[in-house]
Amino acid sequence: MHTEIAIVARAGRSPRVTASGGLAVRQTGIDTVHLISTAATPLGGDTIDVRVFVESGASLHVETVAATLALPARHRIDSTMSWTIEVAEGARLFLDPQPTVVAAGADHRTVTDIVAATTSTVIVAEHAQLGRREETPDHAARARWRGSLRLDVGEMPVLRHQLALGGPDGTGHRAVSSVVRYPDERAGDVSPHAYAARLELPRPAGVLGATLTTGLASSAQAARVLCDELDLAPTAV
Repeated sequence: MHTEIAIVARAGRSPRVTASGGLAVRQTGIDTVHLISTAATPLGGDTIDVRVFVESGASLHVETVAATLALPARHRIDSTMSWTIEVAEGARLFLDPQPTVVAAGADHRTVTDIVAATTSTVIVAEHAQLGRREETPDHAARARWRGSLRLDVGEMPVLRHQLALGGPDGTGHRAVSSVVRYPDERAGDVSPHAYAARLELPRPAGVLGATLTTGLASSAQAARVLCDELDLAPTAV
């Protein structure tokens, strides 16, 4: 199954949305939308393409009603979800979906591409976990997740990041939670007690500061707690 979603936010107007495939979009606030599953997706072989455009001066919050469950199909185990995001001058975007849970035997990839104007505000979170709650660690070890994140600000590259859970290239952890923020003038920081860090990202000429905060743990809930401890520390923009 191929799913396509487009969300366009305009200042002073309700977001314009179109959707086809296994997801729908519902407006749940003046500038808030939630993605809702209408079919079992992603299964092996499925692709999900979400495009978000926040026009100049507009504000948009994007969330999901429930976690995304990636399952293997009989003949294919791989699936992909892509986010293509553009945030214009003076616009604000907050994207915080529920975790992606990759069931045993599935291989799921998430790709997030963000192009932001220098005067925009961008907060994009991502959460992933290998294995459902009832699956044993041995079963969860058969799952794979890979995430890539790209952020350009004012046509300048700010972030190129990849992370994997499971497989030979994995981190050795079962779950990850991450948040990228622009602008954010805080310095980097590292948790003294767990696998969590806030990275101060490169700052090209004419571009404000930005950060990437990541937490790794045995569950998406625990990873999010670690991530939030650093990401929500004082002086966040």
